[in-house]
Amino acid sequence: MSKAFVRESDGDEEEALSPALRIPPGARNYITPAGHARLKAELEELVKRERPRIVDVVAWAASNGDRSENGDYIYGKRRLREIDRRIRFLTKRLDIAEVVDPLRQGNNDQVFFGATVTIGDAQGQEQTYSIVGIDEADASLGRISWISPLARALIKAREGDGIRFQSPAGVREIEILEVRYENLP
Repeated sequence: MSKAFVRESDGDEEEALSPALRIPPGARNYITPAGHARLKAELEELVKRERPRIVDVVAWAASNGDRSENGDYIYGKRRLREIDRRIRFLTKRLDIAEVVDPLRQGNNDQVFFGATVTIGDAQGQEQTYSIVGIDEADASLGRISWISPLARALIKAREGDGIRFQSPAGVREIEILEVRYENLP
């Protein structure tokens, strides 16, 4: 069957997402101001620069004739689909985003969304995590999603509290050493 008659999935991109990026039913899409700005910048880059550049390449490749063996055309069309999919995703996420400024938290001694928390474990190791939105989580930068097991265990706790929670590696016990609210880069 020709590809012209095969319908691409235009269903909900949320189903194709990894579980870590899915917003729980009934939950809001909380995001920090810095995370919101990063998503907007990515969307603008795709819409104003990347997509028009690829459209020009595809138009040029299409004008060369036979498209069935034209690598620029085939790759360009595939890249356009990827860009369009990402644009739809970012647009939906930004539409439902609820920006929460960590500096406006009223209860600064308690852990809520946007907090930067330093924890210690029984071995004396300290780690610092910032609780951020699903779309801006990056464990390598110490940013964990507010729906992660660790963040859920930390929410509403205070400095000095001991927390016991179920992590993917098993039950962990930690102590909250410091809670602060700051603008994240």
